[in-house]
Amino acid sequence: MLLSAGSCSNDFVDTQFYQSLPDAPLASINEMNSFILGAYASMRNTSYYGADFIVFGEARSDEMFGNLAGGYYTNIVNYSQTSNDGYANDTYNRIYETVAKVNRVIGVDVNTLPAADRQKALYAQGQAYALRAMAFFDAFRLYGQKYIPGGTGLGIVLPLKYDPTALQPRATIADTETQIDADFQKGLQLMTANGAVSSVKTELTINSLKGLMSRFYLYKGDYAKVRTYTNDIVATGGYSVASRDLLQVSYRYALNGASTNSIFELAVGTTASLGTGSLRQRYNSAGYATVVVSDAAYNSYAANDVRRSLITPLASTGFKYLSYLTTNNGIGKYTQTGGADNVKMLRYEEILLNGVEAELNGGSAAKALTYYKNILRERLADIKDGSGNITQTVQQQMDAITSVNITMLKTERMKELIGEGLRQWDLRRWGDPVPRAGTAKTDPNLNAFPIPRKETDLANSPILPNPGYDNSK
Repeated sequence: MLLSAGSCSNDFVDTQFYQSLPDAPLASINEMNSFILGAYASMRNTSYYGADFIVFGEARSDEMFGNLAGGYYTNIVNYSQTSNDGYANDTYNRIYETVAKVNRVIGVDVNTLPAADRQKALYAQGQAYALRAMAFFDAFRLYGQKYIPGGTGLGIVLPLKYDPTALQPRATIADTETQIDADFQKGLQLMTANGAVSSVKTELTINSLKGLMSRFYLYKGDYAKVRTYTNDIVATGGYSVASRDLLQVSYRYALNGASTNSIFELAVGTTASLGTGSLRQRYNSAGYATVVVSDAAYNSYAANDVRRSLITPLASTGFKYLSYLTTNNGIGKYTQTGGADNVKMLRYEEILLNGVEAELNGGSAAKALTYYKNILRERLADIKDGSGNITQTVQQQMDAITSVNITMLKTERMKELIGEGLRQWDLRRWGDPVPRAGTAKTDPNLNAFPIPRKETDLANSPILPNPGYDNSK
């Protein structure tokens, strides 16, 4: 595949350096850090985590769906993409643009730098390996053949060094997972050896890396590793479940990078706001309003569950919205009108839910219950009768929960993580049905996105397409 370093805005890369020496080896720690920031900028783009990649995980799920408002995500909802599909092409480009940028950092010979900068450079390379693992994992879930019946065991293209002229075939599923694993482990090793634990939430840290690794190993079914990384994060004592009184506030722009439950966010803010390309526009009733909450998801919340209040049913449209009102203090998730909300990449609640699932698969049932109740304790309010008298306190409700099972865990992941882009991938890794619209094609090979035609039809390209699409060979 042909890799482009992409274009970089002035807020993270010195334009003169980047444009005058685009392919020269990076020669300083400042240049290395600039390319790390450049990777974050690619990731927060609308075609990636800024909106589309998250929507892909929701529009094909049981908790949200695309209502085709404004024509957005029609091909996603209907499984009607072609090899020239804009969503498939644009997200592919942004993912591999991210890879290209971090490969520039990985390719630096640290020994050529001043001795005083080498430890920082190694830490930056650790971040680069980890970000590459994230990008490969994202590409693998979208374009890999793990969840289709008609594939030939193909994963994705795995460029391990920056070479804009290189052509290479897709790796196997097994080799793709092995490379993601290796990159995560290399990143953790370098960051741990060359940096300290940091509480910064808008850059990849040792703790946020462990959290992302717990997500990957959960998908891989390596529950022992999930338990290890969950234990490590919990043991830091640096994070807490957002309290029921502050849950709504934790999603607002005012707490960008500051909520106690936040582990990793992609910084956006007003200077880099995503505007009409933001996730807010996709979810908000006053925006495109094109991805809405399913009845089943809404009805799964108890009346005293504070998370129910994040969802707004509108009789005028018949839909239920995860973002509501046209003020910056709106209701739900992603409500800042200009799209300046940071992208919530990893919350403490997800770590606890990962821990629940891992403990239920070969670990401690008691610890799973503790993690589970740690969340519910801050989501359920006292139950009251019609006169306002308390009939059951939160603690009494907690005391009544004496065990947790996988079915309960699956429901809780839906209720807690709705709208955050994980549900489709949860359903697929569990082997559970992924609902399709009545208008959707039924071919299961279309679970995987098409490999863009610009990749498969390139002269001498060794990249094979996915079955079921117009560029299949």
